[in-house]
Formats: sequence, structure tokens, C-alpha cells
Amino acid sequence: MAVLMKRSEIAENENLEIDLLLEAIWQKYGFDFREYGRASIRRRLLKHMNASGLENISKMQHELLYDRIFFNNLVTAITVNVTEMFRDPLCFKAIKTKVIPELKNLDHLRIWHAGCSTGEEVYSIAILLHETGILDRCQIYATDTDDVALEKAENAIYPAGSIQTYTKNYQKAGGEKSFSNYYTAKYGNAVLKKWLSRKVLFSLHNLAVDSVFSEVDMIMCRNVLIYFNRKLQNSVLKLFTNSLAPGGFLI
Repeated sequence: MAVLMKRSEIAENENLEIDLLLEAIWQKYGFDFREYGRASIRRRLLKHMNASGLENISKMQHELLYDRIFFNNLVTAITVNVTEMFRDPLCFKAIKTKVIPELKNLDHLRIWHAGCSTGEEVYSIAILLHETGILDRCQIYATDTDDVALEKAENAIYPAGSIQTYTKNYQKAGGEKSFSNYYTAKYGNAVLKKWLSRKVLFSLHNLAVDSVFSEVDMIMCRNVLIYFNRKLQNSVLKLFTNSLAPGGFLI
């Protein structure tokens, strides 16, 4: 005889499954998603579960424990990769007109882009630094939890169909040249010029568990904190505070 569960009991079981899954990720791989906003991470887990053809979240736990490829795909599904070059152009215009003039007096600049995703905004900053004449005395540290996204960022190859949007954003951000100077069209893609990455170091970093960067002059972290719960937000803001040099800027 089938026993029907109440909705509240189903929700309770699902929450427990999610807790166990996130704990398994932490214990097995050292990635800590336990303090991510529950509604957001639940939505992404269920979407990945359905796409994988699995019956429930517990089945996902078994897969990620014994299949590294499944885990890598799951991390990509959990982490947020919403980005484009010069996204929110007025923000980049403000960086160019208000922040960079304050930083130009320093002999050497250290910039940390936390949660850099696939790199579009990192290269946007590199272009601004180039056009203001200070790229050569900068070091940009671009970090993310998703090694697949970081690989795409290092390759700097983006769909040609995005270039029209990127160009408009660049112009609205106060770009001084033709945006076509910064990429080469190739096989339906736009390949950014190699020299744009010469001052960029891409590396894995988990904001939830990893330590501070030694004093940096500017930190960029956009479209990341909104996916954390309040506890993790406060922890990350403390991390940023301890990583910024006196007079540094948090974007």
C-alpha cells in the first residue's frame, strides 16, 4: 500500500538531500557551496538533475562521488557565469573617469577580479588600463571557482555574434578607439589579441574558503555576492577588506 507524503515532508527531505550533497562536495573536493543562497542553488541543482536524467538529488551525490567529470559539470551548473565585455557600461566608465585617475599615481598596481567567470570583464579592464596608459605597470589576478570557465577565459575566444553588443558597451563605457583593434575574427569567433592577457594571471580561488590576497589596489566582484547568503556575504566582504591596500577601491 503506497504511503503519500505531505508537501512539507517532501520539502524537508529535499532540503536534507541538498545539505548532504553540498557536504559531500565539500568533504570530497574542497568546494564549499554550503552558504550559497538556498533558493538559487536549489534551482540550479534541480535543473542539472533533470538535464542529467536522474531521479533525485541523492542520485546526484552518488554520481559526483565516483565521477569527476560529473562533478566538474555540476560545478559549472552551480557557479554563475553571467557576463559580457563592458557589462553595465556606466560602471566601466566610472572606473575609467573616477577610479583609474586615483590609481595612476602608484608605481605598481595590483588588481584582483574575484569571480571572473569566462574573462570578458577582465579583458574589459585590461583595455581600459591600456587606453589610460598604465597597463604595463599593472598586475591583474583573475580568479574563479570554475576551472572550465577559467580555461575559456585564458583562451579568450568568444562568439562572433556577441561582438555587436560588446562594441556598443565599449563605446558607452568611453572607449577611445575602434573595438575591432582588440580582436581578430576567426571561424565564427572573435579571438582577443594575446597582448591583452600579458598582465593577467588566471587561477582557482574559492571565496567561501580560501585566504586573502596580500594588499591589492582594486577589487572587482560583480554578480557574485547576490548568490550568497548573508553569512557568506559578510565573510567575503571581510576578506575583501583585509585584501585591500589603504585607499583601495572595491567595485
